[in-house]
Parts: sequence; structure tokens; C-alpha cells
Amino acid sequence: MSEAKCHQYRTTIAWDGGAGTTSYKAYSRDHVLGAEGKPDILGSADPAFRGDRGRYNPEELLVASLSSCHLLSYLYVCAVNGVVVTHYRDEAEGVMRAEAEGSGRFERVTLHPHVTIASGDRDKARALHEQAHRLCFIANSVNFPVEVEPVIEGG
Repeated sequence: MSEAKCHQYRTTIAWDGGAGTTSYKAYSRDHVLGAEGKPDILGSADPAFRGDRGRYNPEELLVASLSSCHLLSYLYVCAVNGVVVTHYRDEAEGVMRAEAEGSGRFERVTLHPHVTIASGDRDKARALHEQAHRLCFIANSVNFPVEVEPVIEGG
């Protein structure tokens, strides 16, 4: 039996306080996310929480992480199972409930992968989404349902 391997990930986040947190409305939510050797990601809060609509917010990044992880897991299982994928596009959506006292949590994320295959069986290509979902590190780490509603074309 193989031994589990641990992987470590490091990121940075930087926020310039300007005038500081003198009141809820006074401070900027803008910040910069980074990882060594990679381009920065401009972040902010969701506009509903006084953030900048032109920057990514944590909620979008969580949904994008789930979508990206599923994509990479799916491409892997297709490659080892003889399904040739030539195009993949996902329009993922997440539902978050914000509570009156200020807390919140995601209730679910739904992935909508639209996949084009050059060769292979469509039913098999559809079924491999279940295997990819079981393999996805990010989906295995969240405490809310992640649903996958694929569309398969080609073959």
C-alpha cells in the first residue's frame, strides 16, 4: 500500500490600511493575493460588503477553485480511461447564505461543465465526472454539497 504524501502551499496577502479601520465604512477592502513566482490576484470584498466589483472576492475564488479542481481531475480520469477531451467550459455557481449577525456559509456550489470529446463514449465521459468529483481535493475539503451537471458533446 502506498503512503500518503503531504503537500504544502504558501500564499501571501497584503492590505494597505490607509486611514485604517476607524469605522466600518472607512477602510478599503482591496488587497493583493500572491504566491511566489506567479502574477498577483487583485482581491476585494463582494460589492454587497463594500468591495470593489472589479476585483475578485473570496467567494468567487472558492467557486473557481472547485471548478478548476474538478476540471483537472476530470481531464486526468479521461486521459487514463481513453476519452479524448478537446474542449471544456464550466459556468459554476455558488449559493451563499449571509446571516443577519454577519456570518455566512456556502449552501452549495453547482458545476456546469460543458465538454466536447473527440473520441470515446459519451456515457462513459459523463460517468467519469463522478470519479473526478471523488478525486477533487477541494471538493473533498468543503462542508457543503458540490453538484456536477455535465453536458457532453461529440464522440
